[in-house]
Amino acid sequence: MKITSLRCAVLGGSPVVRIVTDEGIDGYGQIESAKPYLKPVVLHYEPYLLGQDPTDVERVMLRIRRLGSSKPWGSAVSAIEMALWDVAGKASGLAISKLLGGRVRDRVRVYNGGVRFPLAGQDPADYAANMALMRDAPERFTIIKQSVGFHGPMAAEVPGFSYADLRDGPPHASRGPLTERGLRHVVACVEAMKEVLGDRVGLALDCGPGWTVPDAIRLAQQLEPLHILWLEDLLTGDYVPYADAASYREVTRSTSTPIHTGEQLYLRQNFRELIEQRAVRVVGPDPCDVGGLAELKWIAEYADLHGVLMAPHGVFDGVLGLAALVQVCAALPDNFIAFEYPVARSDWWYQIVEGLPEPIVTDGHIDVWDRPGLGVTLIPEAARQYLAEEDRGFFD
Repeated sequence: MKITSLRCAVLGGSPVVRIVTDEGIDGYGQIESAKPYLKPVVLHYEPYLLGQDPTDVERVMLRIRRLGSSKPWGSAVSAIEMALWDVAGKASGLAISKLLGGRVRDRVRVYNGGVRFPLAGQDPADYAANMALMRDAPERFTIIKQSVGFHGPMAAEVPGFSYADLRDGPPHASRGPLTERGLRHVVACVEAMKEVLGDRVGLALDCGPGWTVPDAIRLAQQLEPLHILWLEDLLTGDYVPYADAASYREVTRSTSTPIHTGEQLYLRQNFRELIEQRAVRVVGPDPCDVGGLAELKWIAEYADLHGVLMAPHGVFDGVLGLAALVQVCAALPDNFIAFEYPVARSDWWYQIVEGLPEPIVTDGHIDVWDRPGLGVTLIPEAARQYLAEEDRGFFD
């Protein structure tokens, strides 16, 4: 089997990768919808793939892996890897989870991810009301993550929150020391959310990046009685091209509250210090930023060897990315907690694919399917209407 074409089309803002072969088997990968500009980056890799056997996934990846970079630039390489595994699974008649070593679990736990409800305001009562809505969502999540601090509007909308000069939103992250009032406000909001959830639903917090090391330590220590599952991206994070393991280690060693980071990092090499120094208690690579599914599994196994937990980031707005997460997380070791559940921004996404269960999430889990490859694929006849004119040949 040989690769004859690499194609990329933008569907609902999300770049979708298609690998075409000379045996009529194709494979799909997906990049989240925040990155439509990556289409030409994907196509840049075609000369390196043509004529290669897509079922030799590692051999093909050795040709392009070094040409990626930290978020967002690793997404193109990662989506190609996803599509290679889809081809390999279809060619062998096996689900990707089988190709990655086989299932460890028959269902995978997810947390809310794309299931969100707008906050009415930034007071503790607003966070409590919002948490009640998420707790009662039909998916019945057993873990819910909420944004606080610099991740979201809190820092900008709460008067006197920080001594920092706030910038105008992502990807221009604000950073700086909190006032005493700001820190107390975060703690009060978290206490209000925990009052709603009790001890039956776990609470994780997406915090930054933007915290200083002293403030991160103060927050983590004050939240210790609340048994928070993790504090995510306090110091570095989304669209920051480094991890700063030494600073994270200082925070982690100061508290029993688990510290989490990793969604922005590309390749196992950039997780090495975080894991070997036990700088965080949880790592959260994104399969479509870290280099692909096999790369994520390697990181999970290396983290498990060092007593570090795994909670992968979600491929947002992507149902093909969701399928990839189900497959790889079914094969992860016992340090797996849950992955961030992607929800398509446009409802029509669920009409242009086949293979997803209905409902997708039951009691906070997704049942793992056995269909070959990703087990979820595009329906060309249904998807064509959403293609731009320049992408009309994507399925030809």
